[in-house]
Amino acid sequence: MIPPQEASARRREIEDKLKQEEETLSFIRDSLEKSDQLTKNMSRLMKLENSIIPVHKQTENLQRLQENVEKTLSCLDHVISYYHVASDTEKIIREGPTGRLEEYLGSMAKIQKAVEYFQDNSPDSPELNKVKLLFERGKEALESEFRSLMTRHSKVVSPVLILDLISGDDDLEAQEDVTLEHLPESVLQDVIRISRWLVEYGRNQDFMNVYYQIRSSQLDRSIKGLKEHFHKSSSSSGVPYSPAIPNKRKDTPTKKPVKRPGTIRKAQNLLKQYSQHGLDGKKGGSNLIPLEGRDDMLDVETDAYIHCVSAFVKLAQSEYQLLADIIPEHHQKKTFDSLIQDALDGLMLEGENIVSAARKAIVRHDFSTVLTVFPILRHLKQTKPEFDQVLQGTAASTKNKLPGLITSMETIGAKALEDFADNIKNDPDKEYNMPKDGTVHELTSNAILFLQQLLDFQETAGAMLASQETSSSATSYSSEFSKRLLSTYICKVLGNLQLNLLSKSKVYEDPALSAIFLHNNYNYILKSLEKSELIQLVAVTQKTAERSYREHIEQQIQTYQRSWLKVTDYIAEKNLPVFQPGVKLRDKERQIIKERFKGFNDGLEELCKIQKAWAIPDTEQRDRIRQAQKTIVKETYGAFLQKFGSVPFTKNPEKYIKYGVEQVGDMIDRLFDTSA
Repeated sequence: MIPPQEASARRREIEDKLKQEEETLSFIRDSLEKSDQLTKNMSRLMKLENSIIPVHKQTENLQRLQENVEKTLSCLDHVISYYHVASDTEKIIREGPTGRLEEYLGSMAKIQKAVEYFQDNSPDSPELNKVKLLFERGKEALESEFRSLMTRHSKVVSPVLILDLISGDDDLEAQEDVTLEHLPESVLQDVIRISRWLVEYGRNQDFMNVYYQIRSSQLDRSIKGLKEHFHKSSSSSGVPYSPAIPNKRKDTPTKKPVKRPGTIRKAQNLLKQYSQHGLDGKKGGSNLIPLEGRDDMLDVETDAYIHCVSAFVKLAQSEYQLLADIIPEHHQKKTFDSLIQDALDGLMLEGENIVSAARKAIVRHDFSTVLTVFPILRHLKQTKPEFDQVLQGTAASTKNKLPGLITSMETIGAKALEDFADNIKNDPDKEYNMPKDGTVHELTSNAILFLQQLLDFQETAGAMLASQETSSSATSYSSEFSKRLLSTYICKVLGNLQLNLLSKSKVYEDPALSAIFLHNNYNYILKSLEKSELIQLVAVTQKTAERSYREHIEQQIQTYQRSWLKVTDYIAEKNLPVFQPGVKLRDKERQIIKERFKGFNDGLEELCKIQKAWAIPDTEQRDRIRQAQKTIVKETYGAFLQKFGSVPFTKNPEKYIKYGVEQVGDMIDRLFDTSA
C-alpha cells in the first residue's frame, strides 16, 4: 500500500503536467487561428496584386510612348534646324568676320555641323551643297581676314628701335628691356583664333605661307631700312645714330656706348700721334695703295653690315616668339626657316660681295678694302653661337650659310695677309718715287699701319692664319698657337720690309743719304712698334727684335757720320804738316795749309747745303745726330784753327779762315731742316 504522502505528491505532479499541457494546447490553438488569419490576408493581397499589375504595365507603356513622342519631336526640331542653317548664317558669312570674329566663328561652327549632318544622313540633299558652299565661302573669308590683319598690322621695325634692341645686351645698367610689339594684342588674339580654326576645321595650310611671306617681307625690309639709315645718317651728319653714340632722344632710355668695331681709322689716328712726335714720313713710291682716303666710307659700310647681322639675330628671335603663338608647333620650324630666308640670303650675299671686293682689292694691292673683312669676320664669329641657337631646327642648308661665309672670309683674309707680306717684299724700287730727303718711305708707313690694325684683330688674324695650316695640330688650334702664328707673320712682314728698304736705299747715289733713309725708316718702325704694343706681339717669337733695330739704327748713324770724314780729314792732325814755331814756312807748307782750309770750307759748305735738304722727322734723333756731328767737327776744327789760325800762311787770311768754331756749329744745327 502506497503511503499517503507519496500519493499526494504524485497527484500534484500529475496536475502540474496537466496544466502545462493545457497551456500548450491553448498556445497551439491561438497559433492556428493567427495562421488562418494570415492565410486569408495573403489570399486577399494576391488577388489585389493580380488586379493591379496589368494596370501598372499599361501605364508604363503609355509613359514610354509619351517619351518617344517627345524625343521624336526634339529630333525633328534638330533636323529641321539644319535646314535653316544656311538662311540663318548667310548674311553673317556674306558680311565677313571683320569686327565680330566671335560671332562669325559661331556661325561657322553651325555650318560645319550642318555639313556633317547632311553628309551622314542625306548626302544627295541639295541642302548639303548649300552649306558646303557657305562653309567654303566662310573659310575663304577667314583666310582673307588672316591675310588682311597680318598685312595691315605688320609694320617695319624702325632703325632706331632696332639699334636700341641691339644695344640692350651691352647695357650693364638696370633698364627696361626693349621689346617689339609686332602686332597689337587684340589683333594678335584674332590672328591666333583664326589660325587655330583654319588648322582644326579649315584643313588648309595656305595661311602659313601667307604668314611667312608677309613676315619675311617685314623682316627683310627692317634690316634694309637699318642699312639705309646708316648711309643717310653718315651722308647728312657724318655720324649715324648708333649704339656707339649715347642716345639723346627723350622717349627712350640713354644707352651706354657700345664698342664700335675696329676700323682703319684707329690705326691712322695712331699714325697722327706719331707724326706729332716727328715720326711722320713723306710719300715715296710704293706699289701699295695708301690706306688713307676711303676709311670713312669703309667704316660706314662695315658698321652697317655688322649692325645688320646683329639686327637679324634679334629680329629673328622676336619673329620666332611671334610665330610660336600663331603657327602649329609641328609647322613652326619649317615656317620659320622659310620666313628668314630672304633676310638671311641678303646678309650672306652682302657678305660674299665683301669677300669678292676683298679678292679684287688684293689684286689691286688695295689693302684698305681688305681690312673691312677683319671686323666683320670677328663679329660673325662672336655672333655665331646666337646664330646657331636661332637657327635650331632649320634645314641644314640654312644652318650652313653662316659657317660657309666665315670660311670664305677666313680664306680671303689669310690670302690678304700672305699677299700683303709678299707685296712688302716685292714692292719695286722706283728711283723717281723715292723720297728725295731720305725720310720715311710710304711702304714703311703702310706696312706699319697695316700691322697696327691687326692689333685690334689678333684672334681673328691668328685664326685666319691657323685655318690655312695643314698640320694636324692646327685642326683644333689654341689661342696661343694662333698668337704665335700671328707673331711669326708680323716678323715676316718686318723682315720683308727691311730687305726691301735695303734694296731701295741703294737707289741713292750718296751713301750718307742712303744711311739717313734707312735710319729714318728703322727708327720709325721701332718707335711705331713700341708705341702700339706691336713689340710685345713680335717678342712672342723674336725676343731680340727691339735690340736688333737699335743696332741697325746705330749702324746707319755711323755710316752717315763717315760722310763728314772728307771734311774733317782735311783738318785732321794726322794729315797736317809739321813745322817749327817761329820758323818761316816754306811755300809748300803754306800751300798745304791753304788747301786744308779750302778743302774744309768747301766740304763744309757743300755738305751743309746738301744735308740741309735732308730730313730726320724724329726731333730727338735729329738733335742727337746734329749734336754728335757738331761735337766732332767743332773739336777737330777748333784744334786746327788754334794751331794754324795765327800762322802767317797767307796775306789774305779772311779768304781761308771763313768760319769761326761757333759758326760751324750753327751751320750743323741747321742740317735736316728744310725750313731753315
